[in-house]
Amino acid sequence: MHFADRLKQLPSASHLAALHLLDADGQTLATIENKPGQTGSLVVYAALAALYGGSITPAAAHLGLEWYAEHTADALAFPGKHPNIDRLLAWAQGAESYRAQPVAA
Repeated sequence: MHFADRLKQLPSASHLAALHLLDADGQTLATIENKPGQTGSLVVYAALAALYGGSITPAAAHLGLEWYAEHTADALAFPGKHPNIDRLLAWAQGAESYRAQPVAA
């Protein structure tokens, strides 16, 4: 399934202004905002967090890579081009979970 088709199946993130991704110490590692160029990633990460108890686990990261579909292959071919996918690629190989803190719109 293509990324655009997957996004249509995931819950909307219109109620979010952003999503902070936090490490085990509660430090913000990244923020995904609800703005052009990041909205699709916000939808993916918010849906993953909802499925995995508010965190992005290694299993959640693997699923996210499936959801990004053709963009995952592009991220593998061009590291740095898709930072939100690069993050999932790294997290899928680890053992840590990262808390997703929603910011209401």
